[in-house]
Amino acid sequence: MTIDTNDLLNSILQSLERIDYIHPEEIPNIDLYMDQVTTFMETQLRSTKRYEQDKILTKTMINNYAKNHLLPPPVKKKYSKEHLLVLIFIYYFKNLLSIHDIETLLKPLTDTYFQTSDNFDLSAVYKEVCHLEKSRISSVQEDIKKLWNESSKSYQDAPSEDQEHLKLFAFICSLSFDVYIKKTIIEKMIDSFAEKTNDK
Repeated sequence: MTIDTNDLLNSILQSLERIDYIHPEEIPNIDLYMDQVTTFMETQLRSTKRYEQDKILTKTMINNYAKNHLLPPPVKKKYSKEHLLVLIFIYYFKNLLSIHDIETLLKPLTDTYFQTSDNFDLSAVYKEVCHLEKSRISSVQEDIKKLWNESSKSYQDAPSEDQEHLKLFAFICSLSFDVYIKKTIIEKMIDSFAEKTNDK
């Protein structure tokens, strides 16, 4: 691949290094009204937007999450720190999973850890997940490099003027296949989890 596409790879790898999350201590310990929730999420997750006009979270989204039992209802129209943690999980899951799958995944957490007085609460669950995800960035970068190198060796017999585009296509297909396989595994695990929960 040409130097331009190598620059693209380097840009992708560098962007992965900059991936961060909303730290629990950054979440207000006071209850917030709807407008304050959407403003907070927009500010904190702005870097995850693909296009500037994209909305992180809207009032309609939040109302739908509550209506579909993904999010516990607000108390006197106010949302707690735990509400915000659940909304962050929903934000990341919704690009990959159905509303039903997200509900199946989150309901046991909200039933057990939402606004509990125990030391191990929803913040502790959130912190552990964030720690695990941050620790995986270097291995994800290595996987991406490997896929990139494999794709750069493809289509050797194609017309020279088409090779760069075809190699990029191969790279995107490899990434997509990876996502597809992982999504299939996630769905199977959620189905299994749902069956066990229903058997109780």
